[in-house]
Amino acid sequence: MKRIFMLLSILAIFSMLLVACQPAATETPATEAPATEAPMAEPTVAKPAATEPAVAEPTAEQPVAAEIPVEFPRNETLYVSGSAWGPASTWNPFQPGSLANTTGTIGFVYEFLFDFDPQTGVVTPWLAENGEWVDATTYSVTLRENLTWSDGQPLTADDVKFTFDLGQQYAALWFSPLWTYLTGVEAVDATHLTFTFVDPLYQEWDNYLYNLPIVPKHLWESMTEEQITVGANEKPVGSGAYLYLANADDRNIWMRNENWWGTSVFGTPAPKYIVDIRTSGNNVALGMVLKGEIDLSNNFLPGVAELANKGYVKTYFAAAPYMLSANTAVLFLNTTKKPMDDAQFRRALAFAIDVPSIVNVAYAQLVKAASPSGLLPSLSKFDDQAVISELGYSFDAAKAKQMLADAGYVDTDGDGFVEAPDGSKIELEVTCPSGWSDWMAAIDIIASSAQAAGINIKAATPDYGAWNTALMGGTFDMTLNNWASLSNTPWTLYNLLFRHPVVEQMQSGNFGRYENQELFDLVDALAKVPTNDEAGMKAACGKIQELMLTDMPMIPLWYNGLWAQWSESTWTNWPSESSTTPTLPTTWSGYWQLGGLQTLINLKPVTP
Repeated sequence: MKRIFMLLSILAIFSMLLVACQPAATETPATEAPATEAPMAEPTVAKPAATEPAVAEPTAEQPVAAEIPVEFPRNETLYVSGSAWGPASTWNPFQPGSLANTTGTIGFVYEFLFDFDPQTGVVTPWLAENGEWVDATTYSVTLRENLTWSDGQPLTADDVKFTFDLGQQYAALWFSPLWTYLTGVEAVDATHLTFTFVDPLYQEWDNYLYNLPIVPKHLWESMTEEQITVGANEKPVGSGAYLYLANADDRNIWMRNENWWGTSVFGTPAPKYIVDIRTSGNNVALGMVLKGEIDLSNNFLPGVAELANKGYVKTYFAAAPYMLSANTAVLFLNTTKKPMDDAQFRRALAFAIDVPSIVNVAYAQLVKAASPSGLLPSLSKFDDQAVISELGYSFDAAKAKQMLADAGYVDTDGDGFVEAPDGSKIELEVTCPSGWSDWMAAIDIIASSAQAAGINIKAATPDYGAWNTALMGGTFDMTLNNWASLSNTPWTLYNLLFRHPVVEQMQSGNFGRYENQELFDLVDALAKVPTNDEAGMKAACGKIQELMLTDMPMIPLWYNGLWAQWSESTWTNWPSESSTTPTLPTTWSGYWQLGGLQTLINLKPVTP
């Protein structure tokens, strides 16, 4: 009784929590359509887990949603939350920025040639049995035998060729820029393909291998351009381990594909049904996890560390930071505005920001401070430690004040804030979207610690639409962004931070509109280094980091966590720091091919 009372008390405390920011969509290669940060819409309250919406199981020929009452067996059903923040609108695998509310579309239904384990940095075969560069401009792929679509049709090299060719045919598709250096795809036979290139971007190509979903030619070849590029694809037929079953206002439902080709290779996913619930807020998700109504929550839940310490929920790490690192939170500085156009001011600001308080107070140790390189821990081997030791930064208010003074920023009117070297006032804003409670706490700390160093910065929280417009249009002073996600290569981060050329709408990176052709050339040179040339990659990254930390056009601050907390009341064998298999406990869009599906395969139902 005492434990129940304590749990109810904790629930009462956390009922005050606000909705917090969601993960960025997985960064897709090159000049793709922008990844979209999910706005904090207030979804409808989730229904009790015991009774489900009216649905019918799809047939093998064509999965459809229907109006037949079904109650899912609890020991066969996995309830998740934290990915969907709006009603389902598309199941088109070529709309990665719009799939946050139907995250199983890619990974569950549509699959990729390869998988990627961010823990080890290894790209592994999936639909492909193997792939290799046979020479500097030719890449060969061998598909597995006996691949099939969920309607029973064979998946062959013709389907893979058809998928890649769509990028050449339709410029609106996010992977169309691949064809600036891909010159042709040949289906040699049913299981062998040859890709030919001119001046290939090896780093980017490996990223495509586990990010470009393969679609069935026999169904898509009759579609119009509009259907392929912007259509909803409401009855998706793929090759994956799950079928789309149905959706209601507050949930998406997937059912295991009992004829999945991968069962003999990888094993059978344990849950027969997956119900992805859209809650009305993080406090609701937390309560449902504590009561065992949600098995896995990928919401940001402030204070979950205390719950993990008390054993009410489980997390990947048993102690701080509790969560894996999913992406890098970066403070973008608008280099077209004064004084952010001054590298000396930007470097002083980096020392003025109290990152330890962001980690320990705003996040209660659920995150880690970022490397000055911006690279996630999984890519730390590409940090040039000599460069970071010389040019890196850490919170030091006294040093920030001295750096400002040395650069001519002094308080001439006695108001406690420095003026610019020309005597002009400095009044700046740091922003994040309203309602993203963790980032709101972070920008408050950024502003207050900068003020303590003598820089007049105030926090502001516009609504998501206004924030996003300012982000892409370059009208902000400084703002947070976290689209630098898990990747097989540091090029993904640097391609985002230093996206070029700078244009009127910067939709996919370099939001501060930093112009430096030397650095742009270094990023382009990194893209051309083969991914098996680790020494070459390290050398290229060192040059980028030296120039980046000298000029400081943006400031990496902390690693946003791969938010994941779960209950073991119905399912056990969740991934943890002691796991030996490549699994990630996440339902976010674009993460199923990063070990998420293996998590489902390894789960075990609790014995009654």
